[in-house]
This record gives sequence, C-alpha cells and structure tokens, in this order.
Amino acid sequence: MQEFFMQNPVAFIAMLLWMIPWKGVALWKAARNGHKWWFIALMVINTMAALEIVYIFFFSKKQATPSQENKIE
Repeated sequence: MQEFFMQNPVAFIAMLLWMIPWKGVALWKAARNGHKWWFIALMVINTMAALEIVYIFFFSKKQATPSQENKIE
C-alpha cells in the first residue's frame, strides 16, 4: 500500500481530505458529549473514516438531561 501512495500522491491527498474532516467532527462530538473512551478509540484507531462515520450517526446522540426531559413542549 505504501508503494501505491508513493506512485499516486493525488490518491494520498484525496484520502487525507476525506478522513480529516470526519475525524475532526467525530472527535469534537465525543469530547462535547463526554465520551472519553470513544474519543480515545477515534484518536488511536485509523479506519479511513468508517469508525468516525458510525460514531457520528449512531453513537453521538446527546443524552437528554433530567431538566430537558421534564420540559413542557
């Protein structure tokens, strides 16, 4: 794989442009939601944005606080 990226630097740049925004958003959401273990996993594990996308869309839902649950709509 390293040889592929050495021969195709555009592919490497495209991969980085795909991964960095997803990782940034996922890390930001994990930090804001207090998900310490998710933050560590997202920071350490590189899955070419697959884990980040799963976290953003399925696990980053903010838990309702008791004051929000009792709010009359």
